[in-house]
Amino acid sequence: MSGAELVAAVGRGDEQAVRRLLEAGTDPDTRTAEGLPVLCRAIAAYEADVAEALVEAGADQDRELPDGTTPLVRAVDGGSPTTVTAVLGREPRLRLPESVRAALLARARRWYEEGAEAVLRQRTDAPGPVNSTTVMDDAYHRVAELRLGGQTVRGGQGAILTDLEWAFRVLTPVDELVARAVAQGDPDHVDWSAAQWVLYQRRSKETWSAVAAHHTAPSATARRFTLDVLWLHLMNPWLSWRHTYEKETADLLVEWAARGEPDTAVLTELLRVLGETEHAGIPTVGLQYTRHPHPRVRAMTPDLLVLWGDGPAVLANRDARRALLELAGDEDPDVRARTGGALGAVLDGADTGMVDAVVTLLRDPTRETRAAVAEAVAARPVRAPAVADALYALLGTEDFRTRLNATYGLLRRDDPRTEKAVARLGTAPPGHEDDHRVSAIRHWQGERDRSSGVPGEPPAS
Repeated sequence: MSGAELVAAVGRGDEQAVRRLLEAGTDPDTRTAEGLPVLCRAIAAYEADVAEALVEAGADQDRELPDGTTPLVRAVDGGSPTTVTAVLGREPRLRLPESVRAALLARARRWYEEGAEAVLRQRTDAPGPVNSTTVMDDAYHRVAELRLGGQTVRGGQGAILTDLEWAFRVLTPVDELVARAVAQGDPDHVDWSAAQWVLYQRRSKETWSAVAAHHTAPSATARRFTLDVLWLHLMNPWLSWRHTYEKETADLLVEWAARGEPDTAVLTELLRVLGETEHAGIPTVGLQYTRHPHPRVRAMTPDLLVLWGDGPAVLANRDARRALLELAGDEDPDVRARTGGALGAVLDGADTGMVDAVVTLLRDPTRETRAAVAEAVAARPVRAPAVADALYALLGTEDFRTRLNATYGLLRRDDPRTEKAVARLGTAPPGHEDDHRVSAIRHWQGERDRSSGVPGEPPAS
């Protein structure tokens, strides 16, 4: 295969073509017309996936270049942590001599401490303002991209320093990592996510305790960061079976919420995390905040009043029932929607008060509320005639998702109006090809046609 094809594929950022050419035997260290390895072109363009493919195929990220740098050094200078990770390769602590590791850390720290803009000005000696835009460095995290004097760098030096330290097993003090994470004040910034992930991976009790101590920090941003790290311990306890902190984390979060959190945004996130957690104290916390003055906080409480578990969801207690019925009449539509979701999950058809509340929410004046409640009710086929009638009434709405949930809910209840509902549903728009509700309706139509001996056509998806 021609090296020119690889150069062209790298130039246009075509990862699939790059991988095909490499698998066919093209040299991953192919050089461009400028005499540099194609890896340098991928690094300069922030094509992390392409750079990763080249490194995996054997491209030498440590090759000394004419200017005395290496592709890995250029990646560090580029300021994209995603690109650095792609170029760093596996087991860099074993591959790189201690002197090289120290030099990389010093370089990253200089970029971080002096600031990307200051170093960029030193390197270009260009006058005028720096052009700065925000870009996504990976699918989930953002970073500033700076341009001056024909050069471009990204502002992810904090994340790069954090990632290199962990790759080289330098155990940076927890307080320093927390400060590095919150400096940007943005939970979606690369510096935040890098510190969060590293602190989660450090499995000692000392690290967990040092992180947890920040849940009482004066800064709301630091408390929010602490919550993000602790959330990982709840969501991903499998990283180490010997050093999981699920119980300690759940205990801490319940105690934190019960004591009170003054910042509304942090409190909302704290209650959201508790909604994904199992702990005996969670319903009590939920009851504590059902009358909170901020609707975002109240909207988090319905899920806390339900015991989800592995089987059917049930109400936590009688007080939970009272609170949910009260929340069903909340002035905020999102609170009502989330309450309807909780009520729909626990509805058994025997409690007339709850049935009436669900029917009222299915007739809510806000479309989003009706849609959310219909989805919850459809998933639990309780035979309550008033609920089935309310679902059938939703078939006249313009919103396809609401009509789909209404139809699916009638089908699951074996309602005699299912055939009319399917006829009124209409063609599913793009994006529903793998929807389980559309599949269930298609299967129902097929079974009906086979039993009647009439060939039928499934609804389009």
